[in-house]
Amino acid sequence: MRIFRQRIPARTSDAPPDAALTLAYERRIRSRQRLCLDNGEEIGLQLPRGTILRHGDRLLGDDGLVVLVKAAREPLSHARTEDPLRLARACYHLGNRHVPLQIDPDGLYYLRDDVLDALLQGLGLAVAHVEAPFHPEPGAYQGHDHGRAA
Repeated sequence: MRIFRQRIPARTSDAPPDAALTLAYERRIRSRQRLCLDNGEEIGLQLPRGTILRHGDRLLGDDGLVVLVKAAREPLSHARTEDPLRLARACYHLGNRHVPLQIDPDGLYYLRDDVLDALLQGLGLAVAHVEAPFHPEPGAYQGHDHGRAA
């Protein structure tokens, strides 16, 4: 089994990939796991603890293989409002619950959750369900790569 121990951030490499790996957010935050490349080949991931894979990153295998990381489409909730105060309140309440949150100019995105949908609707936001790659904000101690690529 091929082992991958090194992440190359998206903006620091234009190395052409040899293969691709499409992962949902919950898999992109785990640093040690068995995975299958998009071509079906099983690999081992052994990254430093706390490593989060972002869309466009590359993984370097012990044998030199370069794999492109892609964010999978997944069920999300999209919350919108024209009122900046309501938006700030929504961010406060979701942050208080440690909800991974993608903040874009057109609103907030989070992994679909009926309880959170009801909370935000109660705060006056419109909530719709979408299927899209999820790119939540990095934690305060994880750097500030706000680039989005889908």
